[in-house]
Amino acid sequence: MAVAEKLSAVDSYMDELQHGRKAEIETLRRLILDAVPDLNERIKWNAPSFGKGEDDRITMRIHPGDRLQLILHRGAKAGADDLFRFEDPEKLIAWAAPDRGVVTFKDAEDLAGKSVALPEILRRWVACTTR
Repeated sequence: MAVAEKLSAVDSYMDELQHGRKAEIETLRRLILDAVPDLNERIKWNAPSFGKGEDDRITMRIHPGDRLQLILHRGAKAGADDLFRFEDPEKLIAWAAPDRGVVTFKDAEDLAGKSVALPEILRRWVACTTR
């Protein structure tokens, strides 16, 4: 599927999305694409997901309920490299595994506050998890 078709599919998904935090999801989507403009966007886990080529590295978690989280990962399966580490000086990331982090946004104000540091974190995450 071409990049334009993928973007169109995500736009269509967002047009149909019924979610209490839809405006925040759109804000976060734009923040991600502005921070790392060469990412491909598609739907994964019933939410927007971002990566280079077919390798996702950043995936939103918006279900169940009115949740809004970013999952920073190295693909569908956890990496076998136990030595992987990622510096998070702002302490925005909760680590589910050494190579899988979660950034949670409680509300629009929390998203706005984290939006200052988040673009650099996303750029570094993509740079150190892709070839």
